[in-house]
Amino acid sequence: MKRNILSLLFLFLAMSFTGCAQSENSITMNELKEKLKADKKDFIVLDVRSPQELKGELGKIDIAINIPLPDLDKRMDELKQYKDKEIYVVCRSGNRSGMATEDLLKAGYKAKNVSGGMLKY
Repeated sequence: MKRNILSLLFLFLAMSFTGCAQSENSITMNELKEKLKADKKDFIVLDVRSPQELKGELGKIDIAINIPLPDLDKRMDELKQYKDKEIYVVCRSGNRSGMATEDLLKAGYKAKNVSGGMLKY
């Protein structure tokens, strides 16, 4: 019993620190909305939801490029032309976009997760 509680506590702490580390590589949906009102030439929006989700009730951001998370590794070359731009990554809630952001950062892209995702749009 004590071991299970300690394991859960450790897991919670690990998740908390991971979230803190990602915060420097994230922006809020409100910040993205402000950027969308301004000059759109210095960044792109990458939506990592499925094509079916784009047709759903949450809608989509008009300028977003859609590459679903499961396809990102094999389609990363499609983003090479944007290597010098900031990439704001969005999904439904911010979880998948967080994973995609990590993958993009490891590949040398300037990426930021849009926290809260399209639920905040």
